[in-house]
Amino acid sequence: MPRHEHVPPASQNATALDKQASSKGPGTIPSPATARGELTRRRILDAAEVVFGELGYYEASISEITRRAGVAQGTFYIYFHSKREIFVELVEDVGERLRAATRVAMADAPDRLEAERRGFAAFFDFAANHRRIYSIVQEAGRVAPEAAQAYYRAISHSYVHGLQIAMEGGTIRTLSPEATAYALMGIGHFVALRWLIWPQENEETQEEEVHLPDDIFNAVMDFITHGLALPAKE
Repeated sequence: MPRHEHVPPASQNATALDKQASSKGPGTIPSPATARGELTRRRILDAAEVVFGELGYYEASISEITRRAGVAQGTFYIYFHSKREIFVELVEDVGERLRAATRVAMADAPDRLEAERRGFAAFFDFAANHRRIYSIVQEAGRVAPEAAQAYYRAISHSYVHGLQIAMEGGTIRTLSPEATAYALMGIGHFVALRWLIWPQENEETQEEEVHLPDDIFNAVMDFITHGLALPAKE
């Protein structure tokens, strides 16, 4: 059953720096206007990732998130209106961090196939270090489907663009860019699920570092390379 949260007034312990914020618009949570405020907000989001990942949306509570973050409950409401709101924002935040990690990894790649290799490596590293995101995004499909759809659409948007450029440049096969993007996203998703996420179901490996085996990564990249490579000239 969902836990009902009492919404307290803003904590008297919240600092003036946390309260200084610039409004995003009517009815929205203000963005922190100071570095200290942003650090507090980041700490709450990081704690939410742990709590939602461990307990699931319905069993998670704002009090547990603030306890893990080491802040007062009143401080929480300076940055977020509700449990659902921080959950939705967490899904968006995770997506932004994932896209940033892959974007940096793929920068200056000499060709699209090398960009794929670097992007997949960055994705698998991110998934290994944030294994809770799988349960969070999957649960978002039920709790906040609009957030889950936005998560995947944001990933696919830049993916489609990059593939289209490579196809138009004649460096990879000409296919449907969007269908190809989602097919590649599906490969990454299920490979990470099998070799990075499922191992944590074993209590002995939950706290251990997990890495995608080299032979699995090489097999995936060989498959992708031959699927995207231009056909051999006769």
